[in-house]
Amino acid sequence: MPPHEPRDDRQSRNPTRHRRTGTEPLTARSDLVLRMVLSTAALVVFALATAGFAWWATSSSRDSSPSSTVLGVLAAVCGALLLVAVLDLAVLDLAVIRRRRSGQRS
Repeated sequence: MPPHEPRDDRQSRNPTRHRRTGTEPLTARSDLVLRMVLSTAALVVFALATAGFAWWATSSSRDSSPSSTVLGVLAAVCGALLLVAVLDLAVLDLAVIRRRRSGQRS
């Protein structure tokens, strides 16, 4: 039996499951540890960058280069990326890891 076909008839009768057409193995999984490490590293980097740019923007003078507006925009962009990292970790923890851990127990 090719690796991209269902193993038994129960899977093929389920109308919510679509038939596999790819060539990846049935046991293929994403590297959750690497994803968690990268999200955690991004969280730390963007938290420090957000705080650093915000502090630099508030302590700069009107005539300094880069201007406080540019630094504020950089702080906002880093803050948005920080939010993305936090949401990725939350989704990773809540949806993926808990679902896979519960599947391994049963």
